[in-house]
Amino acid sequence: MSQLFTIDALVSLLTLTVLEIVLGIDNVIFVSIIMNKMDGAKQRLLARRIWMFGGISIRIGLLALLTTLVTHGSKELFGVNFSGRHIGFSLRNIIMFAGGLFLLYKTASEIHEKFDEPDETAGGKPKSSSFAALIVQIILVDTVFSFDSIITAVGLANHVEVMMTAVIIAMILMFFFSEKISAFIHKYPSLKMLALSFLLMVGFSLFFEGLEPIHGSHIDKAYIYFAMAFSFGVELLNIRLRKKTTKAE
Repeated sequence: MSQLFTIDALVSLLTLTVLEIVLGIDNVIFVSIIMNKMDGAKQRLLARRIWMFGGISIRIGLLALLTTLVTHGSKELFGVNFSGRHIGFSLRNIIMFAGGLFLLYKTASEIHEKFDEPDETAGGKPKSSSFAALIVQIILVDTVFSFDSIITAVGLANHVEVMMTAVIIAMILMFFFSEKISAFIHKYPSLKMLALSFLLMVGFSLFFEGLEPIHGSHIDKAYIYFAMAFSFGVELLNIRLRKKTTKAE
């Protein structure tokens, strides 16, 4: 543990914690959307606790297998020969590909459900899922994003203790902010559609990254986050303008 108190370790800890939170923003958004489907504050609080402890456990479990991930995470598992070219796929490619497909399918389903959702003012009731089913969805999505964040941790820090500490701090911070994000998205339905559109981009980027051995390209996530931040800023201006117009009337 003495390794945590060196200057290099503290700088790595701070940098990695910030990056873990940034990489977890899309995770928090998706979790917040799912939690809005739950009945009552008690269920949402329980779900947030399960998400936090589950997320920490998943990430620490992956870090405990750090040696295996470093050795085999990018190691070719299987390959195909096509037009005189060998294309090899690693464990990371498979997880990113499968995770991207899952996120695309789930987000598209959420958008479809949003359009088909009965109007509550007309007496209809939106279709609801069981608490257990929603928890499974949260854990599955968190597992996909945890692999991405662990790969980042492996590339930035030299000590497992630093990585574990950064992951725990990041998950605790996301736990406290998730309720505010959830309430904010629920208050402004247009933000939910914006968030789902953002998650479609994230899902496609994971899917695209899984196929990297074929195309040899990479989508810089900075472009996705910039696009989301810009769109979010425009939508906040629209919300403020609508409030001002309503007060004037």
